[in-house]
Amino acid sequence: MNNQITLRQKTVVISADSREEREETLAIEVPYTIALNDEKIGASMVLATGLEEFGAGFLFGQGYITKPGQVREVLVCPEGRISVHADVEEGSEPKEVIVTSGCGGTGKISKEMLEGAFDPLNECSISLDEVSQFIREMLQQSPLGPLTHCIHGCGLWADGRLQGFYEDVGRHNAVDKIIGAILMGKIPATGAVYTTGRLTSDMVLKCARIGIPIVLSRTSPSSLGLAIARRAGVTLAGYARPGRLNVFNAPERIIC
Repeated sequence: MNNQITLRQKTVVISADSREEREETLAIEVPYTIALNDEKIGASMVLATGLEEFGAGFLFGQGYITKPGQVREVLVCPEGRISVHADVEEGSEPKEVIVTSGCGGTGKISKEMLEGAFDPLNECSISLDEVSQFIREMLQQSPLGPLTHCIHGCGLWADGRLQGFYEDVGRHNAVDKIIGAILMGKIPATGAVYTTGRLTSDMVLKCARIGIPIVLSRTSPSSLGLAIARRAGVTLAGYARPGRLNVFNAPERIIC
């Protein structure tokens, strides 16, 4: 399995008075199986970037990995397998999962993750100027979004700079890659997350469970996404643009 992430495809553009041949760039979806300590847990279609992080983040969403420090090693095999080795309880029963509004195989969360009290968040604040800088820097990270028009991005901002950025065909996958980077100790478990995708229940839930206090989106939250933000105390904002955002919960962390 190669690491090519785009391909060129001939198309015919048809309008009322013409037909024109054109080449377009398509993102490549690739199936990957995710295993924990050599036991297959699930599979997903992904963009073949940030695969180590995706494997760890996927297992967090399924309830198998719960905190940073548990992941020991992640191996990406050429035949389409992500093998995560982690210090977790061996031989546990399959987790009961809830199918969410997501697609591509990661629109699932463990029932345990949805229930129960939330731990305190890793507190921080962010200025409106930083939000503007965050969004501009993140959207400049890769040409894939405007090139293919089917890529979602997710980034994390902390300590005054962009700490990490990942992309995928699925908005859930992009968030899972950020979560995986936190679990692997590559970026801090605090600050603000910005996603180009809508904030449904599992998107907000994963960020809250890992301790991120500020979650921003280019689009909007769902009703259950907002309900979870209120339960967890997460600052939730939609329609985020440089210079403005619409805060649905806990605006005190946004400093003007």
